[in-house]
Amino acid sequence: MSTRKETIEFILEKLGDPERFRTRAMFGEYALYADGKVVALVCDDQLYVKITPESRELDTITEKAPPYPGAKLHYLVEEDQLSKILYLSSMLLDIAKHLPAPKKKKKKAKGKK
Repeated sequence: MSTRKETIEFILEKLGDPERFRTRAMFGEYALYADGKVVALVCDDQLYVKITPESRELDTITEKAPPYPGAKLHYLVEEDQLSKILYLSSMLLDIAKHLPAPKKKKKKAKGKK
């Protein structure tokens, strides 16, 4: 099952600040970016936040689950929790601040003939 566009719009609306939060479709699911860094995934219409020291406050109020088979565990933030966790936006920005910068993609070398 893939994530519906309405779910993405709902999550982005709850986070506010469209300048700092973006999503990118990936295989029917989405990656959630804060300041250009992946901080969460949206799979099967559910938000999965990376487990980091900055997100440890979610440990007592959410479950841990993999966003897809074989993935690392993430905090699973249920739809009703999105409205209750008032600090989610600032937490995701804090996670991004502490993640390493994305690696630059190398340009492919043209093949020799």
